[in-house]
Amino acid sequence: MTSTVDRPAAPAPAEQQGQMTHRQILSALSGMMLAMFVAFLSSTVVSNALPTIITDLRGSQGQYTWVVTATLLSSTASTPIWGKLSDLFSKKLLIQLSIVIFIVGSMAAGLSQSVETLIAWRVLQGLGLGGLQALVQIAMAAMISPRERGRYSGFLGSVMAVATVGGPLLGGLLVDTSWLGWRWCFFVGVPFAAAALVLLQRTLHLPVTKRTVHIDYMGAAFLTAGVSALLIWVTLAGGSFAWASTESALFVGGGVVAIVAFLITETRAKEPIVPLRLFRERTTTLAIMASIAIGIAMFGSSVFLGQYLQISRGYSPTAAGLLTVPMVGGLLLSSTVSGLLITRTGRWKRFLVGGSILVVIAFGLLSMVDHETDMVLLCSFLFVLGVGIGATMQNLVLAVQNTVAAADLGAASSAVAFFRSLGGTIGVSVLGAVLTSRVGTIIREGLPPGAAEAAGSKDVGLADLADAPGPIQTLIRVSYGDATGRIFLISAIVAVVAVGAILLIREIALGTESGEERLKRERADIRG
Repeated sequence: MTSTVDRPAAPAPAEQQGQMTHRQILSALSGMMLAMFVAFLSSTVVSNALPTIITDLRGSQGQYTWVVTATLLSSTASTPIWGKLSDLFSKKLLIQLSIVIFIVGSMAAGLSQSVETLIAWRVLQGLGLGGLQALVQIAMAAMISPRERGRYSGFLGSVMAVATVGGPLLGGLLVDTSWLGWRWCFFVGVPFAAAALVLLQRTLHLPVTKRTVHIDYMGAAFLTAGVSALLIWVTLAGGSFAWASTESALFVGGGVVAIVAFLITETRAKEPIVPLRLFRERTTTLAIMASIAIGIAMFGSSVFLGQYLQISRGYSPTAAGLLTVPMVGGLLLSSTVSGLLITRTGRWKRFLVGGSILVVIAFGLLSMVDHETDMVLLCSFLFVLGVGIGATMQNLVLAVQNTVAAADLGAASSAVAFFRSLGGTIGVSVLGAVLTSRVGTIIREGLPPGAAEAAGSKDVGLADLADAPGPIQTLIRVSYGDATGRIFLISAIVAVVAVGAILLIREIALGTESGEERLKRERADIRG
């Protein structure tokens, strides 16, 4: 294992970069890991509460999807912006700002009186989440060499795993506690956030870059507009309007035009949001392709797992959270072990290949679930999925950070996070539309003629669950259980793309210089 270098503390924090002891690195990481814990806890605490929230606010399946999609969309659009800002401003200040934005959005979401208002505040949450997802990885890259980073990425993966399992459990307990309720799912992260802000102020010391700033506002606007238009089209088409309709043509045409305008803008911008030169590097391009596929499969399917367990199988939010423990246990185990082994050996591709194959196998097994699947069998499938994701997700970022120039670390790290979030946003929208369509078909096939109209709605679905007669409630629950397998099947097919992309990545030995050391050396080479 590469040893850290023990040297006397330098008078200026900037001079410590790349010369930090293990103790100093852990101290600096403490605030960042708590910040990530806040973000993931506040995100996952809602997952098991969503069926209760949507039922309480009388929302539809489409709105259920958009409560999740709104956060993913705003975090996706903002991630590359945060990454670019990190190359221009104080990384520490940006992390603190993203925490504040996230918490303000969470507090406002907890006060929502309608699904529409909740969705709006979830957008603000997503802006803060996008910052945390990108900036913590970027700050780690600035402090720690790629070879050592696997070791600390394992710690980060462990924190994410604890938050991932603790969030649904905590959310379930809050929902099941009558004197608290689902609104506390949004309030609960505040004390953790306050502690993270204090820790970051005391422990994180990174150099501040001072130079002329050129922010690509046009690129950010075109990117957000293009992605939003296409996702809104996927969500509404087939329900609010036909797939082949004037509305579809307007959404698709507008989205494509905006994306083309974004690409043109990026070629001319002084400081592009997503530098297109990054895609000249084979590893970066393939890692981004794999990240999109993993994002679609992981986010798109996991969002509806809690709905399956509660709506179809009848588990309480707390019990639904407990049933996800095997998946998180697998993620915790594989992310920690793979990180330590990568640091010890310097080899990383084998973990990416093995992890992505396990993701395909797990989704293939999960595609067989229905409303009567044995829960022990389901939990074993989820464990395999967790092992695969844990060995894949963080290590894709590591592969890219090891390849790009130090000056592009922020943009490259945020690009991977951006496309993974984009994949997740697409996955939630597309798989949500698939689930809605499939559930509607099963319900229509199961209803006797005229029963839907008798229930007070032309289309019976999630919004009718609370008020529908007993037999129709049973039909809705069975339909959700039988339709969920199709989502996992699509996720398995998409995950095959990730395997193909990872197999084509060329493994490069991990470097032993931190991001700041590399940046100084590259600048010296340019001057020389």
